[in-house]
Order: sequence, then C-alpha cells, then structure tokens
Amino acid sequence: MAWSIGTDAIGDLARGAAVLGTGGGGDPYIGALLARQAVAEHGPVTAVTLDELADDALVITVAMMGAPTVMVEKLPTLDEIMEPVAALGTYLGRPATHVACAEIGGVNSTIPIAAAAALGLPLLDADGMGRAFPELQMVLPTLYGISASPLAFADEKGNVGVLQTVDNSWTERIARVAAVEMGCSVMICGFAMSGAQARESLVRDSLQRCIGLGSGIAQARTGKVDPVDRVVELLEGRELFAGKVVDVQRATTTGFARGTATVRGDDGDLTLRFQNEHLIASVADAAGDETVLATTPDLIVVLEHDTGEPVTTEGLRYGQRVRVVAAPSDPRWHSPEALAMVGPGYFGYDVPARRFDGRVTEVPA
Repeated sequence: MAWSIGTDAIGDLARGAAVLGTGGGGDPYIGALLARQAVAEHGPVTAVTLDELADDALVITVAMMGAPTVMVEKLPTLDEIMEPVAALGTYLGRPATHVACAEIGGVNSTIPIAAAAALGLPLLDADGMGRAFPELQMVLPTLYGISASPLAFADEKGNVGVLQTVDNSWTERIARVAAVEMGCSVMICGFAMSGAQARESLVRDSLQRCIGLGSGIAQARTGKVDPVDRVVELLEGRELFAGKVVDVQRATTTGFARGTATVRGDDGDLTLRFQNEHLIASVADAAGDETVLATTPDLIVVLEHDTGEPVTTEGLRYGQRVRVVAAPSDPRWHSPEALAMVGPGYFGYDVPARRFDGRVTEVPA
C-alpha cells in the first residue's frame, strides 16, 4: 500500500539509512536537508511498494557518486540533482514513471526523495542493495542483467553528460574518472528498468526499514533503553566490539575515501578497513594474532557508544567511544556471482567472506 513521506519522517529515515550505509553513502544530515527542502517546496512524496508497479513502468535511480569526504564541503543543490534526470529522459525519449534508490545508505536514500518531490513522481519503497557499496556496478540489478547505462551525470558547474557503455563495470570506470575530474562528486541517474525488472531485482521495503531503525534509536534513548541493543535487535545482527577510536588513517584517492580505523577495547584492538563503506572488521590480541570477525557483503556498522548514532567513515575521529555491530545482508549477496563483485577478494583482501555470525561463505571451486 502506498504511503506518504513528509518532512517529519525524513530525520528518522536519514538516521536509519546511515546505519544501513555501513559507514558510507554520504553524510545523512546533508541528504536530509536536501530532502526537506524539496518536500517543503513541492509537497510530500508518495512511496509505493514493488507490488504496486505496472510491468511497463519506467524506473530510474538517482544518486550521488564520489567520495563522501568531499560531499561534506561540496554541497549539492536541487538543480544539480535534476540535471541528470532531464538528460536521461531526453536520451531515452520517454519520461520516468518512478524514482528508486540505487542504495539505501546515507545520502543516497534521501537524494531520491528530493528528486521524486521535484519531479512529482512516486518513489519506490525499495533499493538496489539493501546497504551501501562503493562502486556503481555493485547493485543487485547487475546480477539480473540490468544495464547501468545510459547513465547521466552532472556537477555543480553545469557540466552534464550521458554515457553508453558495454557493461556496468565499464560504466563505473568511465564515470569514476569523470567524477574525479568534476571535483570527486557528481549526481547521477541511470539503471532504467521496467516495473517487472524492478520487482525481480530490488530489495523490498528499504525505506520503511530505515524509518524503523531511525525511530527505534530515538525511542530507545527516550525510553532509557540501550539504543545499540535496539539496532542489533532490528538488524537481527550481533555486537562485535566496543572501545575507543585510537587511530584513523584516511585519504581520498581515485574518487573514494579509503583507509583504516583502530578501535581499542578490553579484548585487544579492532581494525576496520574501508573504501567509503566498512569492508573488513578484524581483532588482534595482545600477541598480535589477528582474527577476522566479519567482512563484506554483510553489514559492518559503527555506532556511538551511548546514543547509538551511526558514525560514517568520514566522521570517525580519535577519542570517540564506539560500538561495532555486524548484521546480515540480502541473501543474494552471498551467491558466487555476487561475491565476485563485492566480496573481500574484489577489494584485494585475501580472506574468505565471513558472515556477521562468524560463518564462512563457501564458494564452489
């Protein structure tokens, strides 16, 4: 059943999206500001379920591409969001009927709200990942043969382009170069798909899940209940570690925020390795022996120790007291084809994919 997204829901949605963003996806505060502005100017957005889509609907995704660290200072505008949508519609020769989130993490859960409000289009209660990943091809629609291109992109200077590529990996490679040249963050629009394709490939009820997470954290604090425990319950995950951030090494390279963070606790040091999003969580004991606790594609989430507020990779700072939670991803991410695209090996880590509960995903030889 369709429901309405007004300004009062955006705060909870953005907070929940920052949880599912696993450290990446962009600053949720910035995305929330854009969404509130658009809804205030154009009215509430109608969110619809995948089951309400007609087979011949035309669904497009709208997102930010680039390094989250840059977006904090290079603030997007509503005009910048709309430029690639207009360019893609001209290229396709047909206007979109629905907007969708490519990922449900961080700012890329709220930018589509702004786009849907400005366009007067319904927004799907669904997304392409169920979390956030750093590269454009890393969406479930890729596994279903849905093309990222034609992909339209735009920057704050007025530069607009449309790519037509041979596959989604090439879309990522070429668009990433363009994004770096255009200031390390651009707005994009692509993954045009039919309603039938959207129902098959997208993750259902993502927006409602975000609102549930965000409101769950707020209600836990009001009720004097541990908000981190509440997140663990809602995600059906587990708490991996608690401690203080004692080191952060971070750099923006080739359009990504890459680095490591060390959290010191009673049981040793936890190391987080990230590329926009957290990819590996491992703990070293006093002897220096390292044990991997969880890896991509499952979710690795950093929360402020007492408030449960999600901490993004660009927000990690020395001295923060945090708790690290792991949770399951959409089961489709553990297929051999998906692990080849988003597993630890793709990012250069010679470790098997370890699920949130410690199990190793066995990949057929």
